[in-house]
Amino acid sequence: MAIIDVVRWAPQGNETIYAFRFPETNLSTYTQLIVQESQVAIIFSKGQIAGKFGPGKHTLNTENLPILRSIYGFPFGGKNPFTAEVWFVNKLQPYNIDWNINKMDIHDADYNTGIPLVANGTYGLKINDAERFLIKIVGTKNSFNQKDLTDQFYGEYSTKTKSTLMQFMINNKIGLKKVSAYLDSISDNLRSIMLPFWENIGFELIKFYITSIEIDTSNEAGKRILEAISRQSAQAIGGYTWQQSQAFEVAKDAVDGISNGSGGLLGAIVATNLMGGGAGGIMEPQYIQPTFNQKTTDAQSENKQTETHIREIYCSNCSKKFASNQKFCPFCGDEYCPCPKCGTDNDKNAKRCVSCGHSLLTEQIICSHCNTPLATGSGFCGNCGKPVSEGKCTRCGTNLTPNIKFCPKCGQKNA
Repeated sequence: MAIIDVVRWAPQGNETIYAFRFPETNLSTYTQLIVQESQVAIIFSKGQIAGKFGPGKHTLNTENLPILRSIYGFPFGGKNPFTAEVWFVNKLQPYNIDWNINKMDIHDADYNTGIPLVANGTYGLKINDAERFLIKIVGTKNSFNQKDLTDQFYGEYSTKTKSTLMQFMINNKIGLKKVSAYLDSISDNLRSIMLPFWENIGFELIKFYITSIEIDTSNEAGKRILEAISRQSAQAIGGYTWQQSQAFEVAKDAVDGISNGSGGLLGAIVATNLMGGGAGGIMEPQYIQPTFNQKTTDAQSENKQTETHIREIYCSNCSKKFASNQKFCPFCGDEYCPCPKCGTDNDKNAKRCVSCGHSLLTEQIICSHCNTPLATGSGFCGNCGKPVSEGKCTRCGTNLTPNIKFCPKCGQKNA
């Protein structure tokens, strides 16, 4: 086998190669080693690192490879042959690698149920310790490329990434609705956890990004969950409930039965009732709002309260839903300040309703004779002409004694 006098590596093609072993091992003490700008060369002889060379042209001899004297006993001078492996490491070029983690079943904080997630992103690597990289990773290979890296470390890398990502979301109560706003924070947290992992094998993690976290639709469970969320969003935007959407399907089937003659009388009755032909049809919107301009007794008010339709509203402070018959939000404790027109919860200092725009500043003064709303400061009712009662509250009609400055029922000032 011939003795090699020139050793060099010029990468060909677009393949990302981290390290390359020169195919010949018979060298001489006057071999010319040529290392390109982005490379570093490591020479192994009999399992030991004999030398490390940076960019430039180097002549291999016992002066820059003193270990040759101890291994082979070479004297100075002469073209003495020796056996060694020369590895070229592509050290300066950064490597961008796309990653994907699936099968992450997490209990979502927004929907309060288990949801399968998938995460995608990119990370960048650069070799900063060529000796450690060659000893710990390459082994007996002739070259080491990007595919070798991902194949060798995918299991350990994906497990660590998945565990760290799920812990961050659970500990910070981040759900699917808000996760996009936290991608930077999650990326920074994951990068700090993954840094020691790559440094241990000679790499520097120069960047780490998460580009998306979304529902994993590669399985039936994820597809059903995504469909359910889509239906929930459509119902919220359209203003109808799940029961009404189901009733609509039943009514549609009944109407189709009538049109093709298979529904008969029963189909006609079902369709009529469901679509609101009779009293209280299920498809009719159930908008039962309280009336503020009628005088009622305490007993009547209590009975009407029990009959009033209770619906879910959004808290103006924390945006979570709670029942409209509660005076305070059960999640943040904020007081329920309903709009007198639509019942939407508003901030205490709001001047107009955020939902319907109704003024929240106008005080309604009620005539004690005909319950007609009166303008502030009115002396007589514009509907019945009766004078405003001096012994009654101008707002709710409660009887007042002369020494009372404020109505004990509604708080109206006694003029």
